[in-house]
Amino acid sequence: MDSASKKFAERLRAAMAAAGYEAKPSVLEREFNLHYMGKPMTLHGVRRWLLGESLPRQDKLEALALWLGVSPQTLRYGAEIENQVRAKQKRWDEGIGYQEREVFEAFLKLPVAQRKVVREVILAFVKADKAG
Repeated sequence: MDSASKKFAERLRAAMAAAGYEAKPSVLEREFNLHYMGKPMTLHGVRRWLLGESLPRQDKLEALALWLGVSPQTLRYGAEIENQVRAKQKRWDEGIGYQEREVFEAFLKLPVAQRKVVREVILAFVKADKAG
């Protein structure tokens, strides 16, 4: 079995419990089909989700997420990746002042050949700083 499917199953069971539902196939089948406007899922199909044997398609994942009150990304991939992305974005949002942003904007307006030269100069400064 795919470890991504197993991790999804763990997150699905945890989301169901957090929302006040038993993580049982019969409960998942009933509640999912009440919240999904497409073709109903079978007991066997939702059981495979809970056991980590398969993953839902995107439209079904979105319905699960809405019903359980979690983001589709968190349900499918977990909060760890989302937190890492937020932390990286926070570093850029909080760690860079107006002057640096102005320099980045100017850099992006340069032709590719000039950007390459500027990049090499910056990397040379970093290398010299580490050596010193």
